[in-house]
Amino acid sequence: MINLLNAVISGAINANTPDEDLISEYLLTQNARLFDVLYERYSGKVYAKCVTILKDQDDAMDAMQDIFMKVLLSIASFKGNAKFSTWLYSVTYNFCIDETRRKKKLIIEGDEKLAQISETEQYEDHIDDERLLSVKVEHMKIVLDDMRADDKSLLLMKYQDDLSIKDICDVVKKSESAVKMQLLRAKEKFVKIHEEKFHYDGQ
Repeated sequence: MINLLNAVISGAINANTPDEDLISEYLLTQNARLFDVLYERYSGKVYAKCVTILKDQDDAMDAMQDIFMKVLLSIASFKGNAKFSTWLYSVTYNFCIDETRRKKKLIIEGDEKLAQISETEQYEDHIDDERLLSVKVEHMKIVLDDMRADDKSLLLMKYQDDLSIKDICDVVKKSESAVKMQLLRAKEKFVKIHEEKFHYDGQ
């Protein structure tokens, strides 16, 4: 294992130091500077995700601080089965969705049905990705803001962050078939809202 303690002292840690090395050394030494590096590396991205879901900069800043406190307290549970960035995304997503539900008392319909979907159930994704990707940026923001937080986040993970289905499954803690079905439903809702607001013309 790479010993990073001297690197911390000498200031030699840089953008190329792997997350997993930082975490392993932090767990061994409890050197706060190692965690600070992770914070500096990801706090901006976490804040941006919080703003996207919570739609309020003050709430997003509070959430970002709470998320990193949660990460600090639970980092020993990180097993390296997925990338640290995916694990952190999962913590961020679930925290923000829980916060949205708590504040707005959202009823997320369909969760029980999704949980009952068979792993082998077949469905047809009849909506071309190009249709979503061709939407004007200003229209896309309006449509996404009109969607449920969990559907919006799922579309952003797939089409903005370019996460694989497997990574999305790790984030939302659902099976592949459930994620694919929810993604299809979210795409259908996106198209429906866009057509209602802008009378879809390919833009």
